[in-house]
Amino acid sequence: PPAPCPQFSTRAILTDIEGTTSAIAFVKQTLFPYAARALPGFLRDRQASPSVAPLIQAAAAEAGLDPADLEAVIQQLLDWIEGDRKSTALKALQGLIWEQGYRDGSYRGHLYGDAHAALQRWHRQGIPLYVYSSGSIQAQKLLFRHSNHGDLTPWFSGHFDTTTGPKTEAAAYGKIIAAIGLPAAQVLFLSDSSAELAAAQTSGLQVCWLTRPEDCPASPDQRRQAPYPSAASFTEIQLDPA
Repeated sequence: PPAPCPQFSTRAILTDIEGTTSAIAFVKQTLFPYAARALPGFLRDRQASPSVAPLIQAAAAEAGLDPADLEAVIQQLLDWIEGDRKSTALKALQGLIWEQGYRDGSYRGHLYGDAHAALQRWHRQGIPLYVYSSGSIQAQKLLFRHSNHGDLTPWFSGHFDTTTGPKTEAAAYGKIIAAIGLPAAQVLFLSDSSAELAAAQTSGLQVCWLTRPEDCPASPDQRRQAPYPSAASFTEIQLDPA
């Protein structure tokens, strides 16, 4: 069997969403297809709005396109959705589009039961909770506000997305630590991504690798040999608040 997950001494928790608190399938099979269906009409109807126009400009600049050629920008964004490109402009547009789906009840934000129980327990213990996801801050808040366990947004002390920096670069975690205001060694980062964990570890954070069978299957040998602790669910994560 894999080595048991150690007891972490921590004063704050920073968590990923996709594959960590929530199923990758929810994002890939529900949110992405919804955004792809709605995006063309959404942009055509709102291309001049103050919240959308700058994002069209940013996406066009990223793609090397003329922002006046809306149909070309739309096609590029659809290609990026298909390829799960970590584009800040795309993620912001998706957040705007997903808001309508949450509000009209087309879907609820998915949260694993074990993640819900642990986050609730840690919040009640007074441990500040933060989110760092490639999804926009707006999209993060929508998922937790309209989750299958109700509105969980009051539990979180802060949100971070790729406007802070790429999740695979250590500098982004340095910025987050500065914003949280605690020593890096007193913050625990939870993620299913080895590259993200490596970057966070380089910045001095404690890390735990989520190896959910549905999202990030890892053999006992892979878990034993990993350069960081692992847990198959939040149930295995034990905290000893510093």
